[in-house]
Amino acid sequence: MARTRGATRAATAPALQSLDFTLDRGSPVPLYYQLAQQLEAAIEHGALAPGNLLGNEIDLSTRLGLSRPTVRQAIQSLVDKGLLVRRRGVGTQVVHSQVKRPLELSSLYDDLEAAGQGPTTRVVRNEREAARADVAAALGVAEGSEVIALERLRLTHGQPVAVLSNYLPATLLELDTDRLESTGLYRMMRTAGITLHSARQTIGARCATAEEAGRLDEQEGAALLTMQRTAYDDTGRPVEYGTHIYRASRYAFDFQLLVRA
Repeated sequence: MARTRGATRAATAPALQSLDFTLDRGSPVPLYYQLAQQLEAAIEHGALAPGNLLGNEIDLSTRLGLSRPTVRQAIQSLVDKGLLVRRRGVGTQVVHSQVKRPLELSSLYDDLEAAGQGPTTRVVRNEREAARADVAAALGVAEGSEVIALERLRLTHGQPVAVLSNYLPATLLELDTDRLESTGLYRMMRTAGITLHSARQTIGARCATAEEAGRLDEQEGAALLTMQRTAYDDTGRPVEYGTHIYRASRYAFDFQLLVRA
């Protein structure tokens, strides 16, 4: 039950019994937002795992000492973010935590693994093809020359989060499909003695096509984050050109901005 002193503390069940929420009724921050933020933090840090049930709104309202509309608004904000889902006859269930990736030259696979997101990969394509104009320009090769073309579906906790298309110079290294499904591309490059040094990257957003929505388990027209990157080794040679799409409901880029004097 909730305890009131100026702030309200409550533990909820069944999945929330081990968590203690602090709801400050004297704060100008709305109670629904306080609850939503603390639920989101619990999901991000793994205290609430995918599949955990929160119970229905009536039970939550009673256990937290909040009105039902307040609890409904908090839950809806996390449903809108794709962190929770309402299931008829079951209640509110945790789906996943959103991936927040630092904006730096790093492997998505390594970042997800370090965050405990359980990354897996399905290689859709691993073949050689003639370089298109944009690929040739990015890699510094002649248009029509042979390049390695990769397409992979990256998943976390069994759910798709990104489609990764990558192009590499044909002579750079041999890429085994089985290894690509068990580790990251950048890790394989490092193992081959390639030292990644810098990259040029562009981030954007657009709506999902019907094909993209089907592959990412989204609705057609859903928001996608896009990223184009050309990576260079320590000699300044372009070694990889990538065009990636990410589910905006499950993925975010994390920026750190510095003030110039």
